[in-house]
Amino acid sequence: MRSFLPTLRFPALLGMLLLLSSPPLASAIDHPEEIVLWPEGAPGSESRAGEPEAIESNGKGSCNVTNVHNPTITPYLPDPKVATGTAVLVAPGGGHRKLCLGHEGYALGEWFAEHGIAAFILKYRLANEEGSTYTIEDHAMADTRRALRLIRSRAGDWRIRRDRVGVIGFSAGGELAAYAAMKSDPGDADASDPVERESSRPDFQGLIYPGKSDTFTVEKGMPPAFIAFGYHDRPDISSGMAEVYLQYKAAEVPAEMHVYANAGHGFGYRHGTTSAAGDWPFRFREWLNDSDLLTEPQPTGDSAE
Repeated sequence: MRSFLPTLRFPALLGMLLLLSSPPLASAIDHPEEIVLWPEGAPGSESRAGEPEAIESNGKGSCNVTNVHNPTITPYLPDPKVATGTAVLVAPGGGHRKLCLGHEGYALGEWFAEHGIAAFILKYRLANEEGSTYTIEDHAMADTRRALRLIRSRAGDWRIRRDRVGVIGFSAGGELAAYAAMKSDPGDADASDPVERESSRPDFQGLIYPGKSDTFTVEKGMPPAFIAFGYHDRPDISSGMAEVYLQYKAAEVPAEMHVYANAGHGFGYRHGTTSAAGDWPFRFREWLNDSDLLTEPQPTGDSAE
């Protein structure tokens, strides 16, 4: 039995959409209940707020979502007996055209929760989807930063440490993770919305085969980085991220890099994997522990405060 807290079904409307979508889908999958990032509506999405998401699933772990206009996070919380107090925002990839919420989202949420890390799967707006009016900076990044603030604002409820809230992203989501670490703010202390009073700075960053490495900038004092990609990935990743690592080294930003010789793009995480690349989450957790970003639970079962 998995150790994360009991999950709730999505609203009945979502289940109906899953059943009625074309091509036919498997029945709705149980996930924890989503939390809307912008209860009053996401800025810039007001005219499309009523549109339903398009969900494509093969019932075998694949789940692609498009037409996102109400960004959310889905929390996967560990059992208090194994909780470490560390939290991570997970940004799936999909080329900013779709969200690959299976092997780059929900499967990771389950894995992290089982291993004591609170995980929050991000649904962000898509800048490259056909007909999209969104941009990466004004919308996808706004959603990413808002999610980091929201997690911190509820740290007490979720029994996580406010100084151990990081972000990890895959492909296009890796871009968002890198940009979040590159540009952040401490929050607006005078904001009427308590979420906006929180910092958007991630305490660590996980960059799993992120695209557009040539747009990444590195400065001293940035959050420590964990990098993983495949030798056979495209050049901006398989060579570009090695160059970014050297930039981190020059700027004295702690960084760890894993290059998987037999992997290409999009390996993500799948339950039951036997490949070396598929085991990267264990290396990530070890890195968190070695970097003093994770507190192992005490024998009493109490979580970190």
